[in-house]
Amino acid sequence: MSARLSRFPWALTIVCGLALVALVCLGVWQTQRLFWKRGLMAEAEAAADRPPVSLYDLFDSGERPEFRRVTIRCPGLATAAYVELQSIEGGQAGVRLISACPIEKHTGMAIPSVYLVDRGFVAEAVSSRPPVERSADPVEVVAVVREAPPPGPMALAPERRRFYARDVPTMARVLGVTADVAPQTLFALNSSNPEWLALKPSAPPSTFSNNHLGYALTWFGLALAVVGFYIALLRRRPKS
Repeated sequence: MSARLSRFPWALTIVCGLALVALVCLGVWQTQRLFWKRGLMAEAEAAADRPPVSLYDLFDSGERPEFRRVTIRCPGLATAAYVELQSIEGGQAGVRLISACPIEKHTGMAIPSVYLVDRGFVAEAVSSRPPVERSADPVEVVAVVREAPPPGPMALAPERRRFYARDVPTMARVLGVTADVAPQTLFALNSSNPEWLALKPSAPPSTFSNNHLGYALTWFGLALAVVGFYIALLRRRPKS
C-alpha cells in the first residue's frame, strides 16, 4: 500500500484540482453575472417606458432611481460653474460639462442636498463655453438618473477642472460643494443653454452587451478539459 501511495501522482492531482476549482469558480461567477446583467437590462427597458417623475417623488417612493427619468428645477444652472469630463461621442472627441444642482429640502425628506448634472457634450473643436456668473434663475431639467462606478486605479488624475474619469466626490469638491452630494448623476435631456447650440445634451445608452453566457461556457469547458487531461494521464501511467 505504501508503495502505491508513493507512486500516486500527488503533484499532478493537486495542480489539476486547483485548476479545476479555479475554472469552476470563474464559470459560476460568470453565470451570476449573466443573471445580474439580464435583470439590469430588464430594469432599463422598464424605466425607459415610464414617464418622467419629480425627483422628490422618486426619492420619496423609495424606488431604485437608476435609469429613471426625472424632472428637477436647478437654480442658476445656465450660468453655473462647471468641470469638464474628457469624453468621446459619436466618434468625436470632446468634453461633458458637469455642474452642481442644489436641491431644495422638503420637510421630513432626507434627500441629498446636491446632485451633479451632466449638462451635455461639447466637441473639442469648440473653444467657447457658457458664461459663469451667479444667478438664481431656475432651469427646468428633464434628466436620466445614472450611477457611475468609482474611477479605476489606472484613471488619470484630474487637471484643475478637466477630469478623465467620472469621480463624483472629487468633482463636487472642485465645484465648491460642501454639502452631501448624491452618488448618482443627472444626465440632462434638455439643454440648460438652448441658445448655445454647441451643447448637446444626452444620456448614456441603457443597452448592454451580454456575453456572460459565452464566458461561462468557456470556463466550464476548460474545467472539463482539465478533468479529461487528468484522466488521460492516469491511464497512460504504467501499472507496475
